[in-house]
Amino acid sequence: MKFFFTGGTGFIGNTLVAHLLNEGHEITLLVLPGRNVRNTHPHLTILEGNPAEPGSWQEDAADHQVIVNLAGTPLFQRWNSRVKQAIYDSRILTTRNIVAALGKSNQAGKHLFSASGIGYYGYHDDLCKEESPPGDSFLARLAVDWEAEALKARTGGTRVVLCRFGIVLGKQGGALQRSIPLFKLHLGGSWGSGEQWFSWIHERDVIGSFLFLLAHREIDGPVNFTAPNPVRNREMSTAFKKTLGKRSVIQSIPRFVIQGLLGEFSEVFLKGQRVVPGKLLQHGYHFQFPTLGNSLEDLVNR
Repeated sequence: MKFFFTGGTGFIGNTLVAHLLNEGHEITLLVLPGRNVRNTHPHLTILEGNPAEPGSWQEDAADHQVIVNLAGTPLFQRWNSRVKQAIYDSRILTTRNIVAALGKSNQAGKHLFSASGIGYYGYHDDLCKEESPPGDSFLARLAVDWEAEALKARTGGTRVVLCRFGIVLGKQGGALQRSIPLFKLHLGGSWGSGEQWFSWIHERDVIGSFLFLLAHREIDGPVNFTAPNPVRNREMSTAFKKTLGKRSVIQSIPRFVIQGLLGEFSEVFLKGQRVVPGKLLQHGYHFQFPTLGNSLEDLVNR
């Protein structure tokens, strides 16, 4: 199949692109002008363009069967009004331009996999499935508007899958890569109270879920990309220490320290969500790594 990626050079994008290339698929990777991306694969095409702006790249996108939209200004930074606006605009404008590109195609049976996040549900301890209502945080409002833009592609006959990603654990990026150095220095601990929920997924189950959804075309709309067993932050900290064989000189990182470092973005770590993959389980997806313990064992020791 022919895949068109925006945001394909990020952690999740790299993971998916590498697997799809190994499977023999053709991929076009849209990258910002001037970005030096090495291409050594015969089935990979590098295309320059800004997805947040209309351009000739839209004609290329329209010629692909599957569009995977992962682009957006990184969340992992200290938020202020300027940063939040950039986070919002990058996602809304990119998705709007992709939908416009799909409107240029006369081919039926296209698929749009558009990123979203479990921030959609807001911050609380209630168990959340895809049908749960949205919250009222910044990330929740962002997700609602982001998904609404993607769903406009349905009017042209495109199947739309909204990928509500939890915290992805992988060897080359994400929360695990940021956490391991602290635990190795005996400085890892729970965040704040440690009672907040941590909804995670192993990188290989991100790939598995994506391939499962490609094969099961009857599934559309929101899909939670999370493992079936979320844990509390304190349990996560304990699992990290056990897997790494490291004790910590601190039991928890005080709330005020995290707030001082990250500002409003600290809510993501101090509040959290309890999310399960209702649709994937309902349709029979079998998780390779359903528990945090076996995920960490694989990622740390593989």
